[in-house]
Amino acid sequence: MKEKVAIAAMVIGCVTAGQLGADYPIVSHRYLADPSSLVTPERVYIYCSNDDESPVQGSYNIPNVICVSSSDMKNWTDHGSVFRASESTTWAKRTWAPAAIERDGKFFLYFGNGGANIGVAVGETPIGPFKDPLGKPLITHGTPGVQPARNMWLFDPGAFIDDDGQAYLYFGGNGDDNVRVAKLKRDMITLDGEVIKMNATNFFEAAWVFKRKGIYYFTYSTTPRAQMRIDYMTSNHPINGYQYRGVVGDQPPINNNNNHAAQFEFKGRWYHVYHNRIVARQAGIPTGFRRNLAIEELEFNDDDTIKKVTYTTNGVRQIAKVNPRVRVEGETFRAQQGVETDRCSEGGMCLTDLQHGDWVLVAGVDFGSKTPSKFIARVSSGEEGGKIEVRLDGPEGKLLGVCQVEKTGDWQTWKTVSCQVSEVTGVHDLCLKFTGGDKPLLNLDYWMFE
Repeated sequence: MKEKVAIAAMVIGCVTAGQLGADYPIVSHRYLADPSSLVTPERVYIYCSNDDESPVQGSYNIPNVICVSSSDMKNWTDHGSVFRASESTTWAKRTWAPAAIERDGKFFLYFGNGGANIGVAVGETPIGPFKDPLGKPLITHGTPGVQPARNMWLFDPGAFIDDDGQAYLYFGGNGDDNVRVAKLKRDMITLDGEVIKMNATNFFEAAWVFKRKGIYYFTYSTTPRAQMRIDYMTSNHPINGYQYRGVVGDQPPINNNNNHAAQFEFKGRWYHVYHNRIVARQAGIPTGFRRNLAIEELEFNDDDTIKKVTYTTNGVRQIAKVNPRVRVEGETFRAQQGVETDRCSEGGMCLTDLQHGDWVLVAGVDFGSKTPSKFIARVSSGEEGGKIEVRLDGPEGKLLGVCQVEKTGDWQTWKTVSCQVSEVTGVHDLCLKFTGGDKPLLNLDYWMFE
C-alpha cells in the first residue's frame, strides 16, 4: 500500500501470550471494508473493498480487491491486491464489496462495479490471479428478473452453494423489495433462469447467506432509519419463506456509518467479520471513506437463533499456535506500528518502508521446550540498512537478539541474515522491532528460528 497507517494495537502494553489485544482493528495497516469470507480446511480468506485508494474526503473509489487470511484467527496475512478491475476487465472500474467461493477446484470472485452491475472473475487459488471469463457483467439492471426495482443498487453479491450442489448469488440494495437472488449453473459464471425477487424488512445492503443445522440465515445491513444494524431472517428454503428473526449486531463501535458483515464457521467456531473506522480516528483523519476490518466470535441460542454480537476488545480466541521453526511471512502479524506492505520480487508480499521504531507483533508463538539458537530473516535494503530487534511480548519486551541488516543494493535485492538469540521456551508473543537512522531501513520478506 502507498499510504502509511500509523496505529498500534490498542492496549499494547497489555499484550501478552495470554492477554491479546483488541480484535478491532485487525489488519490495522490497511483501510479495508465490506468483508466476505471463504473458508478452506486450513485458512479463512477475507475479501475486502480497498479504501486505501479512495480519496480521504469525497467518495469511494475502490478499484481493486484486497485479500487477507488467517489460520489461527489472531495473526493475519496480507495477500495484497488479488484483482484490479481496470487492468483485468474492459468494462469495469470498481470492485465494491467482493465475495468469493470455491467450486471444482476453481475460485470465483464476484464484485459490484459500483452500483451499476455485478461481475465475476475466476482464479486457480484463493489469492488469484483472477481473470474476467465473460468480458462483460454477469448481472445488469436489464438482466431478466432484476426489474422492476425502485432506485435499486446492483451490488454486494454474496455467493452460496447448497448441500444439493445448487449455487446462488444474493445481491441488491436500497429498499425492502430490492433483494435479488440468482441461481447459477455449475460453471458459476452462467445464470440458471431469471433472477428471483426477495424481500427483507429495512433492507439496505450487504446481503449474505449461510446455512447451519438445515436452517438458512439471510443477514443484511439495515437502513439508516433502522440504525444500520446487521439484521437477519431464517428459512427452511434458500429463497422462499424467510421470517424476520432480529439483530445479529448493532451498529459497530467507532463506525456511525455504513455497515457490512459476513458470518462463517472455521474449525468448529462461528465468526462475525465486519468493519468500523477506528484506524482513521486514531490516525486523526476523516473517517467517512477510511474503514478497517474487525471480527468477533458468533454464538447461537438453543433454538438456533443468533445471540446478538457483543462488541469486545478481546473477543476472539487464538485457535492455533505459530511454529517459529518454519518460514513465517513478514506480512503475517497480530499488531503493528508504522509498517506498510508491497509486492515482493521473490513472490507474495513483504514488509516495506520500515523506519526507526516501527514493529510487528506475532501472537502466540510456541517455542516448545527446546530453545532455538538462531534467528533468520530474508531482507533487503536500498539505503544503509538497519537492525531487527527480536523481542518477547512487545516492542519493549525482553531482547532475544539483534540482527544487523546491511545495504543490499536495491529494495528488491534480497539477502538472508541471521543472529544468535538467548534462551526462550514456551509460548510468547514475538515482536520484531526495526531500528536505525532517519531514512527507510529495510524490507522484510520472512523470518524463522532454528
